[in-house]
Amino acid sequence: MTSDAVRRVQSGTPWEETFGFARAVAAGDRVLVAGTTAFKGDVLYGEGDPYEQAKVSFTSALDAIAELGLGPESVVRTRIHLSHQRDVDEVGRAHKEFFDAVRPVATVLVVDGFVDPRILVSVELEAYRGAVDS
Repeated sequence: MTSDAVRRVQSGTPWEETFGFARAVAAGDRVLVAGTTAFKGDVLYGEGDPYEQAKVSFTSALDAIAELGLGPESVVRTRIHLSHQRDVDEVGRAHKEFFDAVRPVATVLVVDGFVDPRILVSVELEAYRGAVDS
């Protein structure tokens, strides 16, 4: 694979610059989206509400793959990280709203915490581009 086959998408969050990472990377037929939270810039949306945080997080992750010409139908895997097990049902409800028709494989993990304690949810996506050109 040549470097021309890899594209990167930045979303402008401060952590991307601080840590040196991209929101999404397209490499060949695969598109990977990094852990995405409900932060937009310095503002956390849905503070205290796991359902709202999940909706904002999935929207931001899907916006990243949209920059590469893909939509929810291209998503083949989701990973959801939660800070509390109690939030599984609410975050699952948000996941279903975005992906019920697509049915990607999904993993839900409860983690010890995030870099900001107000974050309740972080999501990752993996999409397949198939015959889509780079």
